[in-house]
This record gives sequence, structure tokens and C-alpha cells, in this order.
Amino acid sequence: MVRVRFAPSPTGYLHIGSARTALFNWLYARKLGGRFLLRIEDTDQQRSTEASTRSILEGLEWLGLDYDGEIVFQSANSPDHRAAALRLVEEGKAYRDFTPKEERSDANVKREIVERARRDASEGQDHRSNPYRDLPLEESNNRAAAGEPFAVRLKVAHEGRSHFEDAVYGAQERSYAEIEDLVLLRSDGHPLYNLSVVVDDVNMQITHVIRGQDHLTNTHKQALIYAALGARLPQFAHLPLILAPNKAKLSKRKHGEVVSLTTYRDRGFVPAAFRNFLALLGWSTGDEQEIMSLEELTRRFSLEAIVRANAVFNFSESDPRQWTDPKALWMNAEYIRTLPFAELLPMVRSELVAQRLWKQEYETTEREWFERTINLVRQRFHTLRDFSQQGRAYFADDFSMDEAAVQKNLRREPRLKELLPALATKLETVEPFTAETSEATLRAFVEETGVKSGLLINASRTALTGQAVGPSMFEVFEAVGRERSVKRLRDAVALI
Repeated sequence: MVRVRFAPSPTGYLHIGSARTALFNWLYARKLGGRFLLRIEDTDQQRSTEASTRSILEGLEWLGLDYDGEIVFQSANSPDHRAAALRLVEEGKAYRDFTPKEERSDANVKREIVERARRDASEGQDHRSNPYRDLPLEESNNRAAAGEPFAVRLKVAHEGRSHFEDAVYGAQERSYAEIEDLVLLRSDGHPLYNLSVVVDDVNMQITHVIRGQDHLTNTHKQALIYAALGARLPQFAHLPLILAPNKAKLSKRKHGEVVSLTTYRDRGFVPAAFRNFLALLGWSTGDEQEIMSLEELTRRFSLEAIVRANAVFNFSESDPRQWTDPKALWMNAEYIRTLPFAELLPMVRSELVAQRLWKQEYETTEREWFERTINLVRQRFHTLRDFSQQGRAYFADDFSMDEAAVQKNLRREPRLKELLPALATKLETVEPFTAETSEATLRAFVEETGVKSGLLINASRTALTGQAVGPSMFEVFEAVGRERSVKRLRDAVALI
């Protein structure tokens, strides 16, 4: 059975790149009837927080990605990681390094290893030379038993090559000469990342490791640990990176909230729409179809269709209208426009409730009006927040007026001071008050006054909704209703 895992670190909000990794793992598992497991890699106790863990769980729930079994917290497995390292020492596959701590900083082990390897290579020395590498096991055990601090390192062969087949990037090879004796345990007993990941994946019986391309280098090191533990290497699939418009890696530190999954939830994205958008960042369907349900994504997904080229996430930090990728906004608008009303209603209700615009009557006596109005206005909306912002005039009388719309449609023609109240008087007696009857009344008034219909249509739209654009004006009249339409036409005179 296929067993995959999503293994985020709870050191901040859920990055959209991590969310995509979770999605690809979920799709692969569900397509093949496998298991999608969740492991929280919380071994960095200083940076890991409960708030970040909640953000991860809420993000997965929002995207509709359910996981199998209980959550695994990596910090709880530290005893297993240490035991594995010490077992490798007993088997002669690793060794205790008793180099005094003051000669190196454990906090900078990785950097110092790289610097030492570079220095040794330039001097023609073997960067694996270590006075403790071939220390007899009995002496090593005695020194450890006496309380002498030590790190544990994996013995990497002097000759040979590491190799594995990646489902996305193909055959991968690396000479052992390029890999240092890996630190498995620090001198304080803390297991390092590569060891912890491998031990956990072995214990969780992971068959496929699907993760970001930035882990590709680590995989060669982890392959050595798998071999030392006598464990079977899983199938690896490394995903292309998601880049910012300037082709730099999309990061929390540099790009802020635009890379946080919760930003899209809070700014009115439909979960299915953002999930659909994420799926197409680095994966190709092979045709022009872009809008796909979760069932279609699951059926069509494959590791072979993941592209090698990095995906670019387009957005402008200086233009609030392009705060995120235009394709994400387009796709969200498509979902809002086409979702069955029963699926859209709970999301619209949540938005209106949050903005104190919801009335219980919208589900009872006014349900027909509410459904008709939502179907009218959603054709032009891009996010769920638009229902409470651009659409506020349909649900409340205290809506804002777009200054540009007022200037263009109301203030340029002084005659509107007389025309709008006169139109209001005409509409006041229309029965029944529908889109058809309001249109007939307005056009008859146009003939009577000799003005252009566009003048009254545009002025009425701004007076009734505060906007310059929107649905058919006559449908707006019907949706807003006679009483409110008449009042707003008369109130608009104060703006002229």
C-alpha cells in the first residue's frame, strides 16, 4: 500500500509551497487508495509553536485534505532517533566524535562542516579524517560511559557513489567524496534532521517521499542513512520550487502574507478554487482544462506529470489590485460564478455574518430574494469578501460610495438634480416592481425628457449601489426593491 506523509515544521504559518506539497501527497495517496499521514516536525523547540501547529491543521482542513491516523509529533520520537544512532555505532557504521565542544559550535555544525571540507579539499586532505573515526568500540564505549561528551557521525565510505531514481528529476548521483561524515547526534544528544527524518519515515513505513526540490541534496545523505539502517529506500519525487516574480524563491521572510495560506482564507478565497490553483503550480494536465473538481484532480494526478521547471507566482507588492497571482483571482471568480448555490451559500453566509449583514430571513421568508440576488451579483465578484464590500448595498443601507463613480456618473451632469427625483416619482407607482417594469418606466422617462438612457442608467447604478459597474441596472432595481430604490435616487441629489 502507498504510504505518504506531509511533514511541516510548526515555525510559522502554512506556506503555500508547503500547502501544495500536502496537496500533491494527498492526491497521490487518494488516487492509489493509499494512506496520507501527517507528521509535525517540531524538534526545533525554540521556534516551534502551538499557534503554528494550529495554522497547519486549519490550513489542511480549509483545503479539504484529511489525514489518516493520529498526528505524529517528531519530538516525541527523539529517543528512537538516538537509539538508532547508537545502534549504528555498535554496528561499526557510525562513530563517536569526542572532539571537545569548545573547538566547534554545535549551533553552526553544518556551516563549519562545509568550510572544513572546502579547506581540506584545497589542501589535498581527506575531509573525513578524524582521530576518532577508527577508535576501537571498547574504548569509545568506555569514554562515553565515563561521561565524556561526544557527537555521533555516520561513517561514509571513501569511494563510491550515492544514487537514486527521482520520479520528477530522473537519475541522481553524487560521489561519496563530496559527502562528509554526517553528524547524526550533537554532543548534547540532540538528533539532527537527516537522521530524524529517515528514522521516522522507516517507522511510519513511508513508501513515497514527495517534497520540495530544495531537499534534493539532503536525499543523498538520507540514502546513506537508509542503507546503514538496512532499510529500503522509498520512491522520491521532488517538486519544483515556487518562485516570486523576480525568480527568487518565494519566502515568508521576504514576501510576507502573500505566501501564507491563511491569507487566502481570510481574504475570501473559495477553498476548492485555491486548491485547484495550487494543483496547477508545477503539475500539468496535458491539455487546456484548468477548472477541475477534487475528484477530477485525484483521478488525473500523477507524479510523471509534475514538471521540472520552477513555477512562478505572479503578484505585485506595489499594486493592491495585483496583490496575488491574477490567475488565482480569475480562478476564484470562476468558482464563485459557477458553484451550485447550495455550496456557495455557507461561504457567503459566513462572510455576511462576519460583517453583521446576515439576516435569518435569508434562509426562510426572504430566501427566494436572497438566492436571486446572490446569483445576480456573483457574476462580477472575485472573492467572497466582495459580497460584503461591493455587494453591501444589497444587504444594508450604510454602504460606501466610490468617489470616482460619483464624479463620473453624478457630478458631471447638473440636470440630474431634477432628473433623479423625477425618476423616483415615476418608479414609486410602478406595479409590480420588476426588472421589466422598471426598464419600461425609465425608457419612457427618457423619451419624455429627451436625455440619453445611459445618463440615467449610470447615475441610478451609482445612486443605488455606490459603484460604477455592476449587473443590469434594471435587475438591480428589482433586487434593491421599490422603497430603497426610490429613497436612494432622491438621496443622491445631495451628492450632485
